[in-house]
Amino acid sequence: MIPFCEKTNTPLDRVIEGVRSRTGSASAAEARVSVAFLTVQAARHTGRKTGYGNTVLSLRVGAAVGSCAVEPGELDHAEVAEFAGCGVDQLLQHPKQPVRVAALDAYLSQLCPHDQHPLSRPVVIPPGDSLAKSVHRAEVVTGLLRARPGQRVAVIGVVNSLLAALRERGLQYVPCDLRGGRTEWDEPVLTDHAAAISTSDAVLATGMTLGNGTFEDIADRCSSRGIPLTVFAQSGAAVFRELLGSGVDALSAEPYPFFWLAGGATSIYTYTTWGEDRP
Repeated sequence: MIPFCEKTNTPLDRVIEGVRSRTGSASAAEARVSVAFLTVQAARHTGRKTGYGNTVLSLRVGAAVGSCAVEPGELDHAEVAEFAGCGVDQLLQHPKQPVRVAALDAYLSQLCPHDQHPLSRPVVIPPGDSLAKSVHRAEVVTGLLRARPGQRVAVIGVVNSLLAALRERGLQYVPCDLRGGRTEWDEPVLTDHAAAISTSDAVLATGMTLGNGTFEDIADRCSSRGIPLTVFAQSGAAVFRELLGSGVDALSAEPYPFFWLAGGATSIYTYTTWGEDRP
């Protein structure tokens, strides 16, 4: 038995309510999860001093896979196995937010794959080792920022390749991550996103913020300060697409399989609120 979550009014819940109101053969009540799996990953790129790891829940609906990062141990294999065969509508009411995000991501991706969305701009990450692909992705992601050389960017969800790409663009950065620690260059990492945003001219945030419940506050703080919010998302990539213009100014959407899973070419899809007039 999968318990239901209590209703709230976050951006995620508003998207879910819109999806659940759909009727017909493409409704969430009709769609079902055929495959559910966890990806447990550890990475340390050759030549880098530090590494990182992620645990990601993925759900398949039709031809689409939706994903959301989870904390280690937050879901066990027996619980994940229960998701296979469930209706999407049922999982959209799950008490754990990453489950709701992954189910919504899969459903929205099935309705409209990123490569068929009229606003998406596909970008191929060429084949290469893990570091080469990470660096190439970072160049694409940081290219979405509307920030001038010398300005400060709060990076919420530290990825060292992103920090290096920002430096190359002449931008300062304020690294922030719930895990804290230090960057590859021994810089302190803030754990308080409010402090990071308060001194910045733009924000670059990971899609993991949707799963861990911090996205709403991040978006609200960006809005109140009038600074742009760019998201790089493996978690909830299609969900953030629904939030463009409603808290999100630009998006790098990276559906499964992610760049770190394969040495061959992989794709990301960029979206902006300013159309073809890209910076």
